[in-house]
Amino acid sequence: MGSLLSLILTILSLASLSETQGVKSTRVLDLLIRDYTFKSLDNHAIKTGNLHNVHLPANLSGIKVDMVRFRCGSLRRYGARVKEFHLGIGVIVQPCVERVVVVRQNLGYNWSSIYYANYDLSGYQLVSPVLGILAYNSVTDVNFNNRFELQILANGKPITIDFRNTTRVTNISGIKPFCANFQRDGKVTLTNQVSPYVCVARKHGHFGLVTKYPPPSEGPEQVRKKISRWKLAVGTTVGAAVGAFLLGLLLVAMFVKVKKKARMEELERRAYEEEALQVSMVGHIRAPTASVTRTVPTIEQYEYIPYRS
Repeated sequence: MGSLLSLILTILSLASLSETQGVKSTRVLDLLIRDYTFKSLDNHAIKTGNLHNVHLPANLSGIKVDMVRFRCGSLRRYGARVKEFHLGIGVIVQPCVERVVVVRQNLGYNWSSIYYANYDLSGYQLVSPVLGILAYNSVTDVNFNNRFELQILANGKPITIDFRNTTRVTNISGIKPFCANFQRDGKVTLTNQVSPYVCVARKHGHFGLVTKYPPPSEGPEQVRKKISRWKLAVGTTVGAAVGAFLLGLLLVAMFVKVKKKARMEELERRAYEEEALQVSMVGHIRAPTASVTRTVPTIEQYEYIPYRS
């Protein structure tokens, strides 16, 4: 019944798809990617365990698809890494057919909008492309009924999805995204990251990173705290500047005072040396003596009256 439904959906999708806007269903998109994947598998000798890029038509441009074929038992024993997905040891494929084709999808930002339209993400926005990992029975005939989807279950270590090379969000922005798991029943489950931009899952499906939109507004208390921190920072800066200015003035004043004092002492010393008296020996005593200065005699001019006897 499931394979018949897949056939009907595929036929309807191929009939209705004439351009990019023609794909409105996530399920139809998966079936289209599946058919092009098996066409690529039919035309190339794909070795087990080798990653192979799937070429899609122009109307699906922007989507990147890779496929790799495994033996069911080997996948369980050794696990595998398929681009952003890491399947740990012990992963189970149900039913466990001889060979499994694992398909990895990167829908890009444009095609990821289909998931935003088909799932209730009100209050959130996608900040990464939707990544998908699916598994199919590996067959080489053209019978669609034999190409059925398999389940990938991680009973031991979970499947990890690494978004570090795909998301638009950076550590600088300070935003912590949530992991979105888009389920087949139309529900979306949000969980926390296990590490920055790394999510985990227990089964196959499609995954993305979302953040709240618009970002949560700040309450009055947070605004007051920010203003108080701003005032404290400004006050500290201004106070430090004023303190440095006053300290500079004090140092300049001290320097000027010391310089002036030294100059006055120098002037006093020179004056003392210039005015110092000579020292002479008076007997056995050293005593200062002034230099002898004779006053030049001058003849006073009086009216001279000769004496007559």
